Order: sequence, then structure tokens, then C-alpha cells
Amino acid sequence: MGKPKAPPKQASNESRAVLRMHRGSPQKLNLLAQQIRGLPAGRAVNELTFSRKRPAEAVLKCLKSAIANAENNHDLDIDSLVVAEAHVGKNLVMKRIRARARGRAARIHKPFAQLTIVLRDTSVEAETA
Repeated sequence: MGKPKAPPKQASNESRAVLRMHRGSPQKLNLLAQQIRGLPAGRAVNELTFSRKRPAEAVLKCLKSAIANAENNHDLDIDSLVVAEAHVGKNLVMKRIRARARGRAARIHKPFAQLTIVLRDTSVEAETA
């Protein structure tokens, strides 16, 4: 015997992907999350592909993972997927020291971030199921 299987964390018409331990500021990652929130999945991929921001590549990888999860794990229609949620959270912060003048030291914070993308199927079949 064992524990019963945990219920899914999202609805049957949703899929999600999580990007953990992204080496970058959550504030900078949130700018890209705001940019794709509420867009259809195809348009969000185009926005991130041609974005000039450095974390766009990692966000694009997470978005493509969520799309693949929707297709393979949940049997959802890719053309009717919308970015329902895209939120960023803080992760750990590495603290380092930089030598300064007169024997002093200054702290350097190297933040990590976590991004969660939830895609929702907006087709009529998914709403009735």
C-alpha cells in the first residue's frame, strides 16, 4: 500500500511548465512574463523569438515545454492555447564579496528566479469537458 495519487494541480484544459533556478533577476524575467500574458501561444512564441532581451531564450524554452506538455500529456489543441498565467517568483540569492578600498568588502547579490507558465485551451470542446 502507499499513499493515494495526488490530484492534478491544474484543470483538465490546462498545462503548465516551470523554469526553476534561472540565473537572473526576477524583475527582468517579469518584464517578459508580462509581455506574453494573455496572448495566444503562437503569438507568444513569435514575441519571444524576436525579443532582444537576454532572458527571452529561457522563457521561450519554458513556453515551448508548456506547449509540448499540452499536446503530449493532456491532448489539447495547440492552435487554441492561450497563456493564461505567467508569473515569476524569487528563488535563492547567492551572496558574494568584492574587495574594496582600504581592506573593506562589498556584498554582491546574484539572484535566481522561477517562472511558471500555464496554458489554457479555449476551444469549445475543452470548456464542455
